[in-house]
Amino acid sequence: MKFIHQREHLNEDDIVVIQCSQTCNIRLMNDANFRSFKNGGRHTYHGGAFDTFPARITAPSTGFWNITIDTVSNRAISVTRKPNLTHSIKIIRRSSSKLS
Repeated sequence: MKFIHQREHLNEDDIVVIQCSQTCNIRLMNDANFRSFKNGGRHTYHGGAFDTFPARITAPSTGFWNITIDTVSNRAISVTRKPNLTHSIKIIRRSSSKLS
């Protein structure tokens, strides 16, 4: 599965704001769940399928978080190309970073 990926250090209550040109799945996952997601295993995440934008997902705790975007489609997605969509990811910081 091909997807768009960005890893960020987020503080609790920071907001991830995503704009996308089409309906997509947006997942906010910690590193362990992201590894499982990449390997096709079971994983938990915050987010889901969005068709209205901007989509907003709040970080539940401070740490490194993986943001992924992939398309929602009934047809097979190419395994050789990234999803054909335009997107932007913006972080609204609710507090100053605790990362040194």
